[in-house]
Formats: sequence, C-alpha cells, structure tokens
Amino acid sequence: MNYRSVSELNRDTRQLARELPDRIDLVVGIPRSGLLAANLLCLSLDVPMTDVEGLCEGRILQTGHRYDGAVSFDDVETVLVVDDSVDTGRQMRETKGRLAEMEFPFDLEYGAIYISSQGHREVDHWVDVISKPRVFEWNMMHHPMLKQFCVDIDGVLCRDPTREENDDGPRYREFLTTVEPRVVPTEKIGWLVTCRLEQYRDETEAWLDRHGIEYENLVMMDLPSKEARKRRGNHAEYKAKVYRRTDADLFIESSRQQATKICDLTRKPVHCYEENEMLNPGHLDRAFQKSSSYLSRFSENPLGFSLKASKYVLNEGYYTLSRLTERRGGK
Repeated sequence: MNYRSVSELNRDTRQLARELPDRIDLVVGIPRSGLLAANLLCLSLDVPMTDVEGLCEGRILQTGHRYDGAVSFDDVETVLVVDDSVDTGRQMRETKGRLAEMEFPFDLEYGAIYISSQGHREVDHWVDVISKPRVFEWNMMHHPMLKQFCVDIDGVLCRDPTREENDDGPRYREFLTTVEPRVVPTEKIGWLVTCRLEQYRDETEAWLDRHGIEYENLVMMDLPSKEARKRRGNHAEYKAKVYRRTDADLFIESSRQQATKICDLTRKPVHCYEENEMLNPGHLDRAFQKSSSYLSRFSENPLGFSLKASKYVLNEGYYTLSRLTERRGGK
C-alpha cells in the first residue's frame, strides 16, 4: 500500500516549489484536497492563491500582512492550477475544460504533487508517481476505498474506554452508548473488526447507526466475558485471522503493537492510526506476492496480460524520461 502523510505532502510540495519556473504569479487550488496542496505551495513560493471559482470570478484570497506584494490580476502573467493528485485525470480534464471557456489574459499551467502512471498526460508539473493501491492521510477516512478496508472501532472511530469504564458491566454499556465519535467516515466501511464482545452488538450497532457510520460487516469477539478475552490475550491474532479471510486491502488499527503483529501475521499492509504510520510487509514478500500474481494472470490470459504490461512499460518510460529531462533543465 502506497501511503502519503500530510507531512510528506508538505515535503513534496516544497520540492515542487523548488523545481517550478520563476514565472508562476498565482496558485489556483482544485477543491477540495487540491486546496491543501495549493496553500502549501503558495506559501513556499510567496505568491497569492485562489480556487477555481475565484479564478473564474476574478477573486484572489486575502493574504494577510506577511505578503509583500499588492494582490491584483493585472500583474499576473502565469497561473498554476494544482491538485494534490491526478489518477485517471477526470477532475483535471473537467477543470481544464471549464477554464478553456474563459478568456484569461494570462497563461495557464497545470500541476499535481502526485500522479499515476498515466497522469503525466494531464499536467505540466509533478513531483512523484504513486502507483495503486494508494491512500493519503488527508482523505483516508472519506474515500470510496474504505469499502475495501478493515477498520478498528475503539481508538479509531472513538476513544478507548478508561479502566473505570471497562468494567464489563453497566459503566461499559454506558460508554458504548454515550462515547463521542472521533471521526465519522463519509463512505461505507467494508469490515468493522473489534475486540468488543458479541454480547455488546446491540449497543454497538445502535451507536454506529446514531452517528451515521455505514458498514458492510461488523465482526466481534464471540467470547462469554472480558475475563475470557483477557485470558486468551490474542487480540492481534484474532484481527489478523479476520483480515486474512477477507479480500480487504488495508487494516486500520489504533494500537502500534497490534498493528505490527497484524502486519507480521498477514503479510498485508496495516495503518497504525495512533501513530499515523503505514506498516507494509517486507520488500521480498511483496516482490514474491507480485511475481506470483503476475504469473497467475499471465497463465490465465497471456495475450491480454502482455498488452497491459507493454502499455505500463511505455507509460513508466515516458514519465521517468520526462522527470530526468526536467531536472536537467532540458524541458
């Protein structure tokens, strides 16, 4: 699983700022997540910023007292329209189509911090090519990919119970009923996987419904008591077993210790929500898994797989050559 945090986005945005030509006078963000990249970029470049709507309406966002220049479209010669990432290019093409209908007195260039292997067709500037599967910190809990994820409840969707609340009795039931959510995903989750006991399913389902958290499956521990669960002491093993038998692409786990063990047992990626870190299985394991997958796909459809592989190699070669040419000043 290829992952980028907000910290890495900031680092890579600064890299783009260093590589851009000096002629950029205004940065335009494509809503919503493109605004995050645009904000970081305009601060690095020390130029004003707006969004696509503002560009069409002739509005520039207020800059505060630290910006030295007077903000006016009269002084703008080149505008950079930027998004955080370009995958299929649909959003970027729609934006280009809309802006092409306007009669701007300045040049438009297009950029993204991250692109897919085919994304280079839509942008003039980019930093890195991120292949799938991929997920970003800033939209992970609100992305359609959630339907392919396993997600822990306590420590992710809500806080963990305190020792006093975790009495396996009335205080615990009150916690399950009244705890406030930390995050309410806006997409349906594939599998909620929790060490809560099956006897608390009614309270858990009611809480999820009350807060509008949608999911396909709710997997709970089928044990008679908290003491039985403690004696087992197999929280990570239990979650790993569930993760293995699903076709989920990622497990989002709150505990670093459990996240590490789940990753080790399944050889599949796990995101530690507590520390905002993506844990991936070892490089050799990933290479072996990919090789096995490629051999299987080739044996099933030799011609189709070969055609797709050829197209991928051509795309990879194009953007690699483009990046080398740009960095050597030959563009």
